[in-house]
Amino acid sequence: MAQAAVNGVELEYETFGNSADEAVLLIMGYASQLTRWPVELCEALAGRGFFVVRYDNRDVGRSTSMDALGLPDLMAVVAGAPPPYTLDDMADDAVGLLDHLGVEKAHIVGASMGGMIAQLVAINHPDRTRSLVSIMSTTGNPALPRPKDEVTAVLGIVPDPSDLDAIIDRGVRLARLIGSPAYPEGDEVVRCRLKRDADRGYNAGGMVRHMAAIIANGDRRERLQRIKAPTVVLHGLDDALVPPEGGRDTARHIPNAELREIPGMGHDFPVPLVEVFCDAICAAARRANAPG
Repeated sequence: MAQAAVNGVELEYETFGNSADEAVLLIMGYASQLTRWPVELCEALAGRGFFVVRYDNRDVGRSTSMDALGLPDLMAVVAGAPPPYTLDDMADDAVGLLDHLGVEKAHIVGASMGGMIAQLVAINHPDRTRSLVSIMSTTGNPALPRPKDEVTAVLGIVPDPSDLDAIIDRGVRLARLIGSPAYPEGDEVVRCRLKRDADRGYNAGGMVRHMAAIIANGDRRERLQRIKAPTVVLHGLDDALVPPEGGRDTARHIPNAELREIPGMGHDFPVPLVEVFCDAICAAARRANAPG
C-alpha cells in the first residue's frame, strides 16, 4: 500500500489492475477501513478492465488521525455547530487522491457514509465523475426510517482504544445486527476480521468526528437533483442500519438513476454477492461510455 498527501491529510490507499484503464474509486463508510472492500471485488473489477483504488478515509485506518481537532459535541452539531470537518472535505480528499494518481475522471463508488461522500463528489466535482454507484446509502432526508433501536444502541458504544476485547465484542454484536441474513458470517470469521482491522489501526475519536460530519451534512435531496453522471443505486432489502427507503429516496432524487434492490442483503459486503456489486458498477460504467 501507499500514502498520498492530499487536501492537508495523508491517505493510505491500494490499487488493483492497470493504471492505464478507466479508474474505479471505492469510498468506504463510517469508521470503516479500506479492508472492508472485499479483495475479491477489487480483483473482479480489475479483471473486467478497471484500475481499482480503495483507500482509508481521513481519521480511520492508516490515514491521518484528526485527534488534534478534539471531540465534537454531537448534540451541538445537531443544533447547528460546525463539525471538525465535513463530508464535503472528505469528497475533496477523494478528488485529491485522483489528482495524486493522475486520474482525470473516475467511476465513483461509495458505501454507506462513503455513498454520501460519493454523492458529493458527483455534485461538487462533476468533471471528475464518469459514473456514480451509491451502495447502502441515503439522502439525509429526516423523514426516512431510522435504524433499529438496538443497532443505534451498539453504534453509540465507543470502546476504550486500549481494550481490544471490547472493540471486537462491539463489532461482533454490530455484525450480528446489520449483516446480511441470507449470507451470514460466523462469529469467528468476524472476530478475525475485526482483530486484523484493530491491529491495522483503530481510531475511537474518528468515529465521533465521522458521525459529526454525517449529521452536519443534512438533507442532500435538492443537491442530488444536480447530478448528471449515470447512476446506479444498490441497496439490500434487509438492511437494518440504513433501511431500503434510503436507497429508494436516493434513486428518486438523482435524475435517471437505476435502483437495484438485493433480497437477503444487509449492511455489509458478502463475498457471494461480489458479482452483484461488480455488475452494478459495470452497468453504470457502460452507461457513462455509451455513445451520445
